[in-house]
Amino acid sequence: MPKLLFSKIRFYEIKDIMPNMKRPRRIDIVLNRKRRKNDIQCLKVQKMHAETYPSNLRQTDHKLHLTLESLLKDKKHLAAFCSFLKSEFSEENIEFWLACEAFRSTVSPDDLRQKAEEIYQEFIQPTACREVNVDHHVREKIKKSLEKPSRSCFDEAQKHIYLLMERDSCPRFLHSDAYLSLKRKSRSLWYI
Repeated sequence: MPKLLFSKIRFYEIKDIMPNMKRPRRIDIVLNRKRRKNDIQCLKVQKMHAETYPSNLRQTDHKLHLTLESLLKDKKHLAAFCSFLKSEFSEENIEFWLACEAFRSTVSPDDLRQKAEEIYQEFIQPTACREVNVDHHVREKIKKSLEKPSRSCFDEAQKHIYLLMERDSCPRFLHSDAYLSLKRKSRSLWYI
């Protein structure tokens, strides 16, 4: 009996019953292969992305923003972040950011001019000893504003450096041994 179910006669009878079924054309077969190939490539890219950015690294920008913001407010975390950036030879970013924060709190116009000039020479000027990575247009804007500096003359550059640290340095720091050991120490103190 099973032989009859799968015999050629039965197959043709079924084919006649379902006239809408048609044999795939060659072009359909080629297109299906291409679709499968694209699907496989997409899966490979997703897998690579998942390996590069594990689920604990995938955070929203808002969450990272809060993490960097809270990191900059906490003295222990800030000190650890500074030493981490020093180990990566990019401490000029945090130092520039901190210098801009101190600059904003300056009251005297004479001090404002002097501090603005110091920050420009140390961090912004081309060939500065600790030059930060800011756009040429921002650099020129700051240079022009040095004639009559205001508390906000470094705002655009500071924001750019903040975003750079938020996207690049902070995620690496949050997964570094330095931060993880600091986190473990703070947990163990919390339980005591």
